[in-house]
Amino acid sequence: MNIQFREQTDSVAPLTVKTAIADCDIHPARATRTELYPYLAKRWQHHLEVYGVHAYQGMMEGPPYPKAQPNASRRDAYPPEGGPQGSSLSFMQKQLLDPNNVQLGVLNPLNTGQGIRNHELSAALCSAINDWQIDKWTSKDKRLKASIVVGNEDGLSAAAEIRERAGDRNFVQVLLLSRNVEPLGQRRYWPIYQAAEEAGLPVGVHAFGFGGNPITPSGWPSYYIEEMVGHSQCQQSALASLVLEGVFERFPKLKMVMIEAGFGWAPSLAWRLDKVWQRLRSEVPHVKRPPSEYIREQVWWTTQPMEDPERREDLFDVIKWIGWDRLLFATDYPHWDYDEPSRVLPAGVSEANREAFYLGNAKKLYGIA
Repeated sequence: MNIQFREQTDSVAPLTVKTAIADCDIHPARATRTELYPYLAKRWQHHLEVYGVHAYQGMMEGPPYPKAQPNASRRDAYPPEGGPQGSSLSFMQKQLLDPNNVQLGVLNPLNTGQGIRNHELSAALCSAINDWQIDKWTSKDKRLKASIVVGNEDGLSAAAEIRERAGDRNFVQVLLLSRNVEPLGQRRYWPIYQAAEEAGLPVGVHAFGFGGNPITPSGWPSYYIEEMVGHSQCQQSALASLVLEGVFERFPKLKMVMIEAGFGWAPSLAWRLDKVWQRLRSEVPHVKRPPSEYIREQVWWTTQPMEDPERREDLFDVIKWIGWDRLLFATDYPHWDYDEPSRVLPAGVSEANREAFYLGNAKKLYGIA
């Protein structure tokens, strides 16, 4: 898979060397298949060796599209010491953190055990991933912060994992995926939101996941490109469910971050929700305000993949509705659709908005001094 970046043009405002940024979507990888074993009880090590290929690998890879595979990451991101892309801290520092002056990097591990139907195994793997994030990443580079990975299909055990990690400054958010057994507003997931709200932690909803259903409402697509475009559709379904099931009304201090599905669709979704809610609000009396108000007050958005209209200045209209204070810059390192920090924003952005976009919003949301 070839990596293609937009050519630098005069309409793009380049970053200076001194511009500090937060990267709110970095994907760390395990260097070997057994790298998690030191963090797992012997029971689960044995389980993975005996049953792992069927019960573990199949559920974690999900549908047969390549984003989670090595060929979906940058060819230049293989560490010189070996291992898959994203598995070397030293190389990540050299390729991403240092040259881009990353002051805050949020780790979002994929292929972690989320969604596995064996809930005990899922919880064990997620807890191991959380320990691994500290041991391999955040304890060795203070710029990096981890996400609390939880076995999301078992709300009670997920909430227990959140409460166990609450107050640990290695972690800045809870991580869920957008494709689950049921839409994310369903009550089976409410213990997660309650625990996150109590801990003062945002909940990130990252693209991908596999709940056992086709990844489009009308069935399985033929091509990888359809899955990539479809992430925004999946996030819209997740967000609509969160609003209409009353999650934001019930948990008014909850903060959600929509990760790696763009943001250009947010205004039109909110407009449609508001219009239909005005006519059908009697069906959902627990939704006491127009849906757009919940979205604007309780939702943040990572920027990757950055919207790229024919006239890049048109971004301003979308961002004006969302709010400059609601965008969190992200690269998606080390994946092939990585967004180069210096090639994202059009020219003409005020210095205050640029600082908020690249760093300030993330520091404020995640409570980083």
